[in-house]
Amino acid sequence: MARYVDASCKLCRREKQKLFLKGTKCYTEKCPIERRNYPPGQHGQGRRQKISEYGVQLREKQKVKRSYGLMEQQFRNYFERALRQTGRTGETLVKMLERRFDNVVYRMGLAPSRKSARQLILHRHFLVNSKIVDIPSYLLSPGDVIQVRDKSKKLELIHASMKRMKDTAMLSWLSLDKATMAGTFLQVPERADVPLNANEQLIVELYSK
Repeated sequence: MARYVDASCKLCRREKQKLFLKGTKCYTEKCPIERRNYPPGQHGQGRRQKISEYGVQLREKQKVKRSYGLMEQQFRNYFERALRQTGRTGETLVKMLERRFDNVVYRMGLAPSRKSARQLILHRHFLVNSKIVDIPSYLLSPGDVIQVRDKSKKLELIHASMKRMKDTAMLSWLSLDKATMAGTFLQVPERADVPLNANEQLIVELYSK
């Protein structure tokens, strides 16, 4: 499957906000959006025309898609699944994305970014309910326990990430025991509790055209 291989920081600059794609770098003065808060390219600082309604909707979709590190077809598939479920489609979409294994590993502080979380998962460093799961898109259910494999507990990347994760920053639907390097997906979060700066209703309107 195709994968974006250009500089991740260009995506943040294009959306004019931090998408936290580079882990530690996003929290330092080295973050490019702190120094160049305008879109990349030779016309990034030039005068731009007023963005259309479609353009606003597209940017919102791109922002969410890029935040979770998905390709277009993957994201569209999630939307189609959310559309078939009861409730508000946009909120259901966000809840589904938050249940992804790579996202939960990142949210727990076991990886500095979702991209790093995907790599760790693909390299079989984590267990779910005592079984190896190497599928980043695996959707967790309430009560699922995520553990770092015994042979992986000395990985500096994981330890450094946990050190940066303050206990008070842990989201209400997750728990983590740093001593045992194990956490629990307590429940599917409500949309209001998800720290995602996006208007998912615009995505629904875009795909509904």
